[in-house]
Amino acid sequence: MKLKIALLFSFLNLVFVLNLKAAEKADQFYYQNAVFHDEIKSVQLYRDGNELSNPVIELGSDVKLLLKFDDLALEAKSYSYTVIHCDANWNESYIQQNEYLSGFPDNPITDYAVSTNTTMKFVNYQLSIPNEDCSPKFSGNYALVVFEGGNRKNLVLIQRFYIVEPKVRIEALVKKATFDPFNGENQEVDFKIVVEQLKLMNPREDIKVVLMQNKRWDNAIVDLKPKYIRDNVLDYDYNKENVFPGGNEFRYFDIRTNRRNGENVENVKFIRPYYHVTILPDEIRNNKKFLPYKEMNGSYVIESQDRIENADTQCDYMFVHFYLQMPVQLVGGSVNVFGALTGWNANKTNEMKWNYQTSGYELTLLLKQGYYNYQYVYVPEGAKKADSVNLEGSFYLTENDYQIFAYFKDFSSRYDRLVGFLTINSAQK
Repeated sequence: MKLKIALLFSFLNLVFVLNLKAAEKADQFYYQNAVFHDEIKSVQLYRDGNELSNPVIELGSDVKLLLKFDDLALEAKSYSYTVIHCDANWNESYIQQNEYLSGFPDNPITDYAVSTNTTMKFVNYQLSIPNEDCSPKFSGNYALVVFEGGNRKNLVLIQRFYIVEPKVRIEALVKKATFDPFNGENQEVDFKIVVEQLKLMNPREDIKVVLMQNKRWDNAIVDLKPKYIRDNVLDYDYNKENVFPGGNEFRYFDIRTNRRNGENVENVKFIRPYYHVTILPDEIRNNKKFLPYKEMNGSYVIESQDRIENADTQCDYMFVHFYLQMPVQLVGGSVNVFGALTGWNANKTNEMKWNYQTSGYELTLLLKQGYYNYQYVYVPEGAKKADSVNLEGSFYLTENDYQIFAYFKDFSSRYDRLVGFLTINSAQK
């Protein structure tokens, strides 16, 4: 009888714990790159000194990450930031901030400057991290959260970054998909994880991998399990599960000056009080031959070809007009301009509008002087993944960057450690 009562109490306690954890999980916030105010522009987070780099640094290294953004305002505002440790799925980890941060949880952003000699006034903000006031102590996924007025609920922007402690070695190869049903449209990413500094009790569960193409999260491949396990090597040599559409090379345009037309710019006009740039009309490319050329895999850089001293405060903003020719309007979804210039998001802020008179899609974005990559994507209603294949075409010869993240968490761990990271280019042999 006593044994039955003990078992009953154990069962009830287990149910209580599981329900508590489920409730905690429901209250968690999913952290993703986001901008919460229309006046916040040109948000970038990268390794200091390399504007095209992934925001990944090694634990304990001297390398810094640099956050930059503009606020279209006449005066500086009271912005602060905090850093949140996340699990591999970008939910907040079950550890306290004082455990994974040295310094203070909330800190003001004090590095800012007002624009000079620009038609559109703005304030440029910058933040270097880690710093003496805030330094992460654990590896893993982190969300850099900027808020206003000392109130964390008054969100301004969120940017993801990563801190890796290299405990595994990742070897990878990108090739034409083994079983390609579309005659050479897809790329296959085969890779191995060599584990030398970790003890894996359950290799299929202790290591979690995330496979990304060109820093995109919407079409990332997650939760791949090793196909083979040999000694200390986890082999992810699949034929279908690790395949991406090769896509097409990104389109590009040059607005580094307002004095003349840059590459793929039809005209630059000053319509008081601001500059307007019209990009050359675009056509869909899914029925055209593949044309390889060098680009930045969807990224952009803030630069000027004019005589200025500081690109951050002296590069001007321009209204950039896009036009995509289309024989008929697409139904059941939206057409969006897509890339780093839209934060790799496809939402209402970059959704194109159909123009019946010109038979095409149009969109105007406010962009800072620089060199930009972009693509057109179709997003079916309710879909979370943007599709570029229908509008841009797809070829296995397209040059793409792939990112592989390896996380470790066993039964005794309280958080997901990022123990491996690799970037590999599809043209790399």
